[in-house]
Amino acid sequence: MKVVVAIILGISLILSASLLKEGLTGLKTSDRYVTVKGVAEREVQADLALWPIRFVATGNTLEQAQEKARSSREAIYAFLELQAIDKNAVELQRLDVTDTRANPYQGEGEQKFIINQTLMVRSTQIDRIRQAAQNVSELVDSGVLLTTDYGPGGPTYLFSGLNDIKPAMIAEATASAREAAQQFARDANARVGGLRRANQGVFQILARDQAPGVSEQQQPVKTVRVVSTVDYYLE
Repeated sequence: MKVVVAIILGISLILSASLLKEGLTGLKTSDRYVTVKGVAEREVQADLALWPIRFVATGNTLEQAQEKARSSREAIYAFLELQAIDKNAVELQRLDVTDTRANPYQGEGEQKFIINQTLMVRSTQIDRIRQAAQNVSELVDSGVLLTTDYGPGGPTYLFSGLNDIKPAMIAEATASAREAAQQFARDANARVGGLRRANQGVFQILARDQAPGVSEQQQPVKTVRVVSTVDYYLE
């Protein structure tokens, strides 16, 4: 009887040890994974340009300032027409009139009226806007007093097609991440298993030519970049 009990206990211990070993092995395997990053980049062309043209006109009387402002507006419209930019793309915006006589600290002999106005050019014709901006000195030559008191000068170039390229770029970044995981697995004498976790990452629109002082919005050609973080099991 004692012999039978001893045999049963022995078999139970062997089975328990075997099951425990398998459980630990499975746990260790499930904890083996690698975290990799996949990068996707694309060069894109801006599809919208916003160009605020700001000018100032002064005069000893309000009528004189208004006449100079009117002359400047006409010169700007004529300039844009020569650049093949439709007048319908131009919108009159901010208008500020300052009477310097209302300032008690203003000295004698100063201009009494100052008019600041902004004409906003909104166009999808990027090349025309870019060329016109390069020729803007012609406005100064014609007597228009340009100013940048209310923000940066020059056009702002925008890209609105991000949603159209997102799916393909995410697939490209994921493929790049898996390639990195496979290289890691080869170095570790392992094999890439299933997906454990994935983080799509944030899409960034960057200046194509990244240099100090160069803004992304100043460049009509941009770089779209996304970095995806992916965990793969290793077998």
